[in-house]
Amino acid sequence: MSTHATSVPSARPGPGAVDRLVPFVHVAEVEASLAFYALLGFAPAHTMTDPRGRAFWAMARSGAAEIMFALADGPINAEQQAVIFYMYSPDVAGLRRRLLAGGLHDGGVYCGAAGPNNGRRVVFAVAHPDHMPAGELRIADPDGYCILVGESA
Repeated sequence: MSTHATSVPSARPGPGAVDRLVPFVHVAEVEASLAFYALLGFAPAHTMTDPRGRAFWAMARSGAAEIMFALADGPINAEQQAVIFYMYSPDVAGLRRRLLAGGLHDGGVYCGAAGPNNGRRVVFAVAHPDHMPAGELRIADPDGYCILVGESA
């Protein structure tokens, strides 16, 4: 199977157009998500806490990438959310080693199952799909959200 990707040159948005997108995800524990995403290179940029000092909202950044976390009102069911975060890294194999050293569970080759640890804090082997022959890494965060990381050129 052959695929062909095209890219559109970036342009400055005109009046009334969106010029920035930041994923905003509900999580079971904001602090746990900040610690997990720190393994991917994200650092907290802003955090809001309640009177007891517990974080209920935060924004984290890694270069131009940003993500916001908010404390969920109820249980997290990542499968029902149908969200995938797609990121890029110049070294997905090195990132995988870093994540394993940081305590993530080794999911081996991804075969459609959630993997160990109930599908939480898992990193799978680097795959080489047609759309990302340089390599793509599949990760499950503490809430079970799927993160795919493609090798950037």
